[in-house]
Amino acid sequence: MSTHVVAEASLPVPSGQPIYLDNVLLDENPGELWLRFRFVAPKIGQTVGRVGYDVSAVDMDHLCETLAVPYVLQRKLVPARVVISLSDKAVAFGESAPDVTQFFEAYRLENARCIWEEF
Repeated sequence: MSTHVVAEASLPVPSGQPIYLDNVLLDENPGELWLRFRFVAPKIGQTVGRVGYDVSAVDMDHLCETLAVPYVLQRKLVPARVVISLSDKAVAFGESAPDVTQFFEAYRLENARCIWEEF
């Protein structure tokens, strides 16, 4: 199940880069509930002048704590993982897009906190 969200204003993150919520996906294909928060961050990338992974990782931690945790608590969900993804352009879930920069982080929720999980 996917909830498409159109954000008109950038979400506040530590780096100050513009980030917009694209959609929230409840994915049970891994055999357990994974809650995927998919964001568009048009300035991310690996080239000079772009916002790199190291800066974006801090923003993803922040988005997990400030957006995903309240979402889960409010809806009484029990996800096995929460995935925060940033893409420089909107991409359909599961679609290959080699020209698009994408960063991902996965977390487990423990005591209403995001605990980083290695993929």
